[in-house]
Amino acid sequence: MPLIVFHEKILTVIGARPQFIKASLVSRAIVRMPSLQEVLVHTGQHFEANMSAVFFSELGMQPPTYNLGIHGGGHGEMTGRMLIEIERVLQTEKPDAVLVYGDTNSTLAGALAAAKLQIPVAHVEAGLRSFNMAMPEEINRILTDRISHWLFTPTDAAKSHLENEGASPNRIAAVGDVMYDVALHYGALVDAEGRILGQLNLKPRSYVLATVHRAENTDDPKRLAAVVAALKIVATQCPVVWPLHPRTRAILDRSSQLENLSRSIHLIDPVGYLEMVQLEKFAAVVATDSGGVQKEAFFYRVPCVTLRNETEWVELVEASWNHLAPQFLQKVSVQQCCK
Repeated sequence: MPLIVFHEKILTVIGARPQFIKASLVSRAIVRMPSLQEVLVHTGQHFEANMSAVFFSELGMQPPTYNLGIHGGGHGEMTGRMLIEIERVLQTEKPDAVLVYGDTNSTLAGALAAAKLQIPVAHVEAGLRSFNMAMPEEINRILTDRISHWLFTPTDAAKSHLENEGASPNRIAAVGDVMYDVALHYGALVDAEGRILGQLNLKPRSYVLATVHRAENTDDPKRLAAVVAALKIVATQCPVVWPLHPRTRAILDRSSQLENLSRSIHLIDPVGYLEMVQLEKFAAVVATDSGGVQKEAFFYRVPCVTLRNETEWVELVEASWNHLAPQFLQKVSVQQCCK
């Protein structure tokens, strides 16, 4: 385990809703340490009110010190603009360390900007690997791990990946999964009454929750068509609730699938975090391409189907709690899950 030096000023870079959720508990712990000061930078990667501002208010987070307002464009354009603006913030704030979470463009931009200014980087959720280099997230993970000073791993597998890649043992800290702490904390605040279940007239354990946002699904017309077709079949046996990511909604709209799809599936806008926790906690099955939702389903003991060919959370597949979509379709019907 590395020697952890408690610095006076930590600059945290976040930009996407999973990062807001993780930071809500970590930042709360930082506040309790009088020797530490946190400067929160929101890149703006997720900027819509129901994917950004609602999380700060609902999770009791302080507003970010900086909101860079950077979103849209291709991966290179977005990451490059973030890199420029984060570097300016770092030169102004002169932090002792930079903290990043996960595998988004915001993560990579924050780590790169800090490393080039010789500011040590701490990476939460280090060592995760899907071994699919076609995924932008996999590239972001690998590069961030390579240039981070502290590698905080959530699982034994993540620690092994880093060791196999030659990371020095004194850089690795097996700290466990912050998302488990999050699930315990916020899951205790949610029961089966009220909130989104009441609005949608759904009963616990009677519906499938779907989320689809990764480029490998949304940007491939054949894969997206297959996901849509599968969810429509599921909806003939069990209600399907699908909070639509803005980019996914736009793609479905451009391909003239939205109207027809809305006749068989509950298509809703992205929801606040506590509403999402309720949807996850009381679903019969979760079908998702999100890494975070896979874990939350496991924490709430809900079977999960991952709409990908592989996952960075291999432990969940090995435990037979999570099934990759092709394997699941061969083994079990949704009707069995929604009994």
